[in-house]
Amino acid sequence: MHYRILSGLLAASLLTGCQWLPEQPDAASQETAEKTTCDEVIPTLVESDCLVEAWIDYGLASQRGDREWRDRMLESLESLKGKSERLHLARAVALSWGSEQEWSQAAELYRNNLHAAPSDLQPLFRYWFNELEGRRAMGERLASSEAQRYQLATKNKELAAKLEALTDIEQNINLRQQSP
Repeated sequence: MHYRILSGLLAASLLTGCQWLPEQPDAASQETAEKTTCDEVIPTLVESDCLVEAWIDYGLASQRGDREWRDRMLESLESLKGKSERLHLARAVALSWGSEQEWSQAAELYRNNLHAAPSDLQPLFRYWFNELEGRRAMGERLASSEAQRYQLATKNKELAAKLEALTDIEQNINLRQQSP
C-alpha cells in the first residue's frame, strides 16, 4: 500500500515538474530566429527586438547614400528572387531619396505594401510615406510656380515690346508736331 501511495506521489511530482522544463523550439521558430538577425543590409519584416532600429538604419543609409549607393541597392533588390512586401518596402525607402521621377514610384510601393508591415513598423512607414508625399506636393507647387513665372516673364516681354512700340509712335507724333 505504501508503494502505491509512493508511486502515485512520484508520478504526480513528475507530471507537475514538466512545466519547469525548458521548451524545445520547433523548426519554424528556429527558422524565424535565424531570419531575424539585426545586421542584414535589407531588414526583414519578421518581428524582433531590432526590427524598428534596423529599418531606421536602412532609411538613414538610403537618405545619406549617393546615387551610386542607391543604384547598387536597387540593383541588389532586383536581383533577389520573389516580389515580397519586404523587397517592395525596401525599394520604396531607397526610391524615396532618389530623383523626383522616382518619388511617384516610391509612393505607389508604400501605398501597395504598407499593410504588410508589422504593426511596430507601420507608423515609421506612414511617416516616411507622408514625408515623401509632402516633398512631392512641394515639388508640384514649385513646378507650377515656375510655369506661372515663365508665363508672366513672357507676358512681361510682350508688354515691354508693345510699350517700346508705343513710345516710338509717340516720339514720331511729337516730331511731326514740332516740324513746321
